[in-house]
Amino acid sequence: MTSFKDLGLAEPLIFALEAEGYTHPTPIQEQAIPQLLEGHDVLGIAQTGTGKTAAFALPILHRIAGDKRRAAPRTVRHLILTPTRELAVQINDGFATYGRNLRFRRACVFGGVGQGPQVRALNGGVDVMVATPGRLIDLMDQGFVNLSAVESLVLDEADRMLDMGFIHPVRKIAALLPSGRQTLLFSATMPKAVADLASFLLRDPVRVEVTPVSSTAERIEQKVLFVTRDNKRNLLRDLLRGKDVERAIVFTRTKHGANRVAEQLAKDGIPADAIHGNKSQNARQRALDAFRSGEVRALVATDIAARGIDIDNVTHVVNFELPNEPESYVHRIGRTARAGAEGIAVSFCDAEEVAYLRQIEKTIQQPVPVDSDHGYHAEPVAKLFASGKGSPPKRNSGGGRPFVGGSRPQSGGNGAGRPQGAAGTGNRPKGPNGGGQQRAAAGASAGNGGQRRHAAGPGGHGHSKRG
Repeated sequence: MTSFKDLGLAEPLIFALEAEGYTHPTPIQEQAIPQLLEGHDVLGIAQTGTGKTAAFALPILHRIAGDKRRAAPRTVRHLILTPTRELAVQINDGFATYGRNLRFRRACVFGGVGQGPQVRALNGGVDVMVATPGRLIDLMDQGFVNLSAVESLVLDEADRMLDMGFIHPVRKIAALLPSGRQTLLFSATMPKAVADLASFLLRDPVRVEVTPVSSTAERIEQKVLFVTRDNKRNLLRDLLRGKDVERAIVFTRTKHGANRVAEQLAKDGIPADAIHGNKSQNARQRALDAFRSGEVRALVATDIAARGIDIDNVTHVVNFELPNEPESYVHRIGRTARAGAEGIAVSFCDAEEVAYLRQIEKTIQQPVPVDSDHGYHAEPVAKLFASGKGSPPKRNSGGGRPFVGGSRPQSGGNGAGRPQGAAGTGNRPKGPNGGGQQRAAAGASAGNGGQRRHAAGPGGHGHSKRG
């Protein structure tokens, strides 16, 4: 079996990995790291939980270890673009963990917080910047950051970038980067728009691929419960009261729905909190910290807000509302069974969602087992699904119908700053990039690593704390 030592990484990185208990790379790391160390552009097809963060962070840190140059004021040497603030924080913490034995400067840039600390971190120049596109363009427009010295560009979760409307801002940013940079693009799926973006950004890329989108984690026990819309809240309450449910993420299609579900669970005596784009960054971070510590048992989330959240020991994922995009189902249930653990994914399906369930089964290329052994089983819904009848409800701005009670739906949260900017004419790339997680320092951090995390493998599984 290949070890990290076999990959030729710098000794300080090997020592950091060993300190965290990591000795063997994941498949995506084993495939991508050698290509990145050789200077190739890489197109990576991989879902979260595969260790892709370390797959790009370790080669970047290897380059930093071998090059003692300092970034000039307000310049960036290695740029990582990511769709959400939570994912930006986790990637930034990953660089701190893997680079704990190196001297380098880093900054984490995202919206939803004051830009002052971020500007101060950038003033002296940074070796690594992890950023969401909206806030980065804001800072560029104000003259606080210069991208003319970028050696490598990493675009993480490109398909979610597309979903959130960030493709044009990404092109605008890429147009300002040097043509000789190295570029890495990661995406869990490859729709045409992402393929076009990859063609625009990458130069003769090496393609590495693990866990195709149609597959779901082998260790996840999936089941669907047919239920009427009015009984969903009662079913969720009874499910979460089960002794086997230690930590659960509950998915809704709208921000309003997430709030209503969390409020109802709290009334039912089940500690819960909601996370979505309408919440401030501090509120979102408090919810995540409470969920990690066990103070909150259920985290209710929208698809975009939960993208990139990498927390160990999530025993259950509950689809309170089925997603209207079948690929989102794969991303959702991937929040459990991480770091070698097992997990359970439970989906509630009412009469209006049977078509969504059919689309999901077609995408994952397997049926989802039906669990009718619960007090709210709706046989008419089960028969409707079996009949092959029923069409999906019309989409609205919120991606689904309103939550029980009927308030106006809203779109899922993005939390990464507003999309903006026009398409540019990008060039070619040159450089590499990794994962972890922890609390966000007011939005920016600069320094030389110095964090300790507890996890089951490099790539974002687990917790970290300042040390």
